[in-house]
Amino acid sequence: MPDTNEQMPLTERQDLVLRAIVAAYVAEAAPVGSRSVSHVVPVHLSSASIRNTMAELGELGLLEKPHRSAGRVPTARGLRVFVDRVEPRGLGDFERRNLEGSVGGAEPDSLMRTTSRLLSEGTRQLGFVVAPRLEQVALRHVALVRLSRSRVLVVLVCETGEALRRVIDDEESGDQAELDRIAGALWARIAGRTLGEVREALAREVRALRSRAHGALERAVWLGWRALDGQGDDAGSDLVIATRLALLDQPEFRDPSRVRELFGALEDGESLLRVVEKVIGAGGLTVALGDELGEPELRRLAFVAAPFGSADGPPGVLGVVGSWRMDYARVMGLVEYLSRLVSAKLSA
Repeated sequence: MPDTNEQMPLTERQDLVLRAIVAAYVAEAAPVGSRSVSHVVPVHLSSASIRNTMAELGELGLLEKPHRSAGRVPTARGLRVFVDRVEPRGLGDFERRNLEGSVGGAEPDSLMRTTSRLLSEGTRQLGFVVAPRLEQVALRHVALVRLSRSRVLVVLVCETGEALRRVIDDEESGDQAELDRIAGALWARIAGRTLGEVREALAREVRALRSRAHGALERAVWLGWRALDGQGDDAGSDLVIATRLALLDQPEFRDPSRVRELFGALEDGESLLRVVEKVIGAGGLTVALGDELGEPELRRLAFVAAPFGSADGPPGVLGVVGSWRMDYARVMGLVEYLSRLVSAKLSA
């Protein structure tokens, strides 16, 4: 992730013109000429001054002139300089209340998908959530359900709302009332532990058992271990993308080749997950774009994200990936606010 502490020195006029060009580019999705800049810049500048300043910014590698257009568009480097000077924009009271209601009212198993949808709808970009790694997430509920005389459903619910379900063969644990007692004994063994800790602890206890004892505690250990044995593949990060439709509204993604490039990169999630690992390491609100992402498939995209999680749990990441041409102050403010809301929800 880029170090934003060292900002490129610009004159006041260069800074004003760069800000105006980025603002006009975000609004118009087209190269920006000196006349458009004169309408956006907050002070009076002559057309000649604007053109000279645009030429200076071009020499600095912050603007480029696409094709034969008379206008300019910001380069990735220009957008980085702009973003380094941007503060997240606060949300209005009405929007904050709506977000609080949506996040606060979400059921645990739908929280991540709800958050991803809110990010997409609020930015018209691609909202995503990467839940904390299940191996590191504490469990908060366990249930055993008799499906038939020989089959039992084991459900382990994590604090993020994710649920692990496995059906196992079992004829020895009795009816549903007996299974409820066994579930209580199992919960006493695993309460407050992470999935990884539970898997290791139950494996140790099973090895110590000399026979399939019929007491509730012994049966609980045995059933819990069988439910988790071989479930290590479920322990990776969970990438949640609720909808891709909002992103398709952007002019940049009316080009089928760009849509294929983006969705191909996101299909297995590996490129995005590698970027997410960097965000977790950086901490706090992060903006990256172009080559800063370190992934060739994502080089024409911008990424705004922030970590979230309970006070004593592993972090997840939520954010937005989309066009360079996004309202960064708005997106940064929304991502930051939702990060706080989801963290508070998980800590409650």
